[in-house]
Amino acid sequence: MNLKDYMSISQEVENAVNNNKPVVALESTIISHGMPYPQNVETAYEVEKIIRESGAVPATIAILDGKIRVGLTEEEIDFLGKEGLSVQKVSRRDLPIILVSGNPGSTTVATTMIGASLAGIKVFATGGIGGVHRDAENTMDISADLDELGKTDVVVVCAGAKAILDLQLTLEYLETKGVPVLGYKTTKLPAFYSRTSKYEVDTKVDSANEIAQIMKAKYALNLKGGIIVANPIPEEYSFDYDEMDKIIIRAVDEANENGIKGKDTTPFLLDKIKTLTKGESLDSNIQLVYNNAKLASQIAIEYAKQ
Repeated sequence: MNLKDYMSISQEVENAVNNNKPVVALESTIISHGMPYPQNVETAYEVEKIIRESGAVPATIAILDGKIRVGLTEEEIDFLGKEGLSVQKVSRRDLPIILVSGNPGSTTVATTMIGASLAGIKVFATGGIGGVHRDAENTMDISADLDELGKTDVVVVCAGAKAILDLQLTLEYLETKGVPVLGYKTTKLPAFYSRTSKYEVDTKVDSANEIAQIMKAKYALNLKGGIIVANPIPEEYSFDYDEMDKIIIRAVDEANENGIKGKDTTPFLLDKIKTLTKGESLDSNIQLVYNNAKLASQIAIEYAKQ
């Protein structure tokens, strides 16, 4: 057995990587678990369209038929969207198990990074990364995304960490793992639904070219691990940070009352927040993903020039 037994890269993506063309990886959990059908599929198609129109090649990643598939067809994206929550979320620990089972799986930030790295893709656009959950000092609920960022050489463009998390502890954990957190045109960490929080990023960057230069320096020095590019949600879709925090606290309290734990926590909280905001949070979620796809494309284009 070798890697080819467990990987399937589309011809378009493989050609782009081999010819040093810009490619942007995309996760599939946002399709199966991030939002309802058909909005999930429509959003996935639109994100790929945005990346193509920006001059890069999209590479949505999922687990299908016992292989890590890098570059999905529209039919495969539609399948994941329709199957929704019945598709297993796959993180690092689950990857060999789901590959052997042959069952479909959607990739989290961690497994999308793994698939992207194996395929030779350096830039990945998502919504928000996982991190240290609130009350983690008691629950030890810490996303595997953070460990992956500490060892896999992929740049993750996101709207910060998901706002349901403990942002301060997430930043501390990333610092321990040696992961640079770059704020795109901001000194404050975006909080997913909100353009800003009270927490500082490591460095403010003002252009895709500057980010590409940082990538070049980091990987030339063989400094393993990812880079976070924290890209604030567009202002017209942003929630007030304190207002959203109150909503999140209500959702977290309800999750605790219902005994929601582990991998069920994030989908429960996002759904509850959507209810409490009368659907506005879902619109914001979609728009921030589009915004991240545009920036990721620009970074991939600039890095391909290095």
